[in-house]
Amino acid sequence: MYRHSASEVVMIRPAAFQFNAETAVNNVYQNNDNADLTEVQKKALDEFNTLVSKLEEKGVKVNVLQDNAEPSTPDSIFPNNWFSTHEGGLMVVYPMFAENRQMEIAKFRDQVEEIAAKSQADEKIFKVIDYSKNRERDQILEGTGSIVIDRKNRVAYSTLSPRADIELFEEWCKATGHEPVTFTSYQDGQPIYHTNIVMGIGEKNAIVGLDSIVEEDREKVRKKLEEGGNNIIELTMDQLKACAGNTLELKGKDGKNFIAMSKMAYDSLTEEQIKAIEASTEIVAVDISTIEYYGGGSVRCTIAEIF
Repeated sequence: MYRHSASEVVMIRPAAFQFNAETAVNNVYQNNDNADLTEVQKKALDEFNTLVSKLEEKGVKVNVLQDNAEPSTPDSIFPNNWFSTHEGGLMVVYPMFAENRQMEIAKFRDQVEEIAAKSQADEKIFKVIDYSKNRERDQILEGTGSIVIDRKNRVAYSTLSPRADIELFEEWCKATGHEPVTFTSYQDGQPIYHTNIVMGIGEKNAIVGLDSIVEEDREKVRKKLEEGGNNIIELTMDQLKACAGNTLELKGKDGKNFIAMSKMAYDSLTEEQIKAIEASTEIVAVDISTIEYYGGGSVRCTIAEIF
């Protein structure tokens, strides 16, 4: 039985977080009000530190890496896009859509490899699959942003977009031993850029915005989630905008899972949805509204699991 939830993660403390114009071309969730950059960084840093503290209070081992201002990597706070780790001694490195996001790999790869290899010290072999050069072939696949993994069932979901190349996704599934499920989803008439905006899958629950998925794909996704024994909690389009799909289930020190999400996401949920989630999984909500507003990503995006 494969573990679904990690108890160790990597997070990257920002040095100059701000609106990233390179990623905004296909991320409808980003906003820019031309605020003072020093103030934006200060608020984002406070939110980041609070989130780290909350995870550590729950017993998660958080490896915090420090970004530096040069070269500019304004989205380094979202490390889950450029690498993932998997049971069995595996780390995968991904090609990024934006050039200033591709630079994150050079900045942090050595440190992350060291952390991943240490966590996998009992494995006979530690292997790294590096797809990052596929960016030169216009093949983009942005880690567990583009891929939402039902690890317990060995199924991987991907909404196709400029950030998720179907050929590379299917190659990833073959290499990592997952069944691929692809679909198309939209928000405000635009393709949703990352799958982890649409859904978050835990050991018991799948929180998913099925209404965002095109009709010809919707039942396929629902059926596959149900086959995996997932309790489906459906989100509205407005709840997707509030980042309610951008959640991550982790394992705390008591051996119990909890789901991490933003305050904005939590506040968007109905009492019935909260009750359905909390029937099996505690919710930990943290205000990261600055990161969400300018970065277009939420709690899940800031956390990269170490298996």
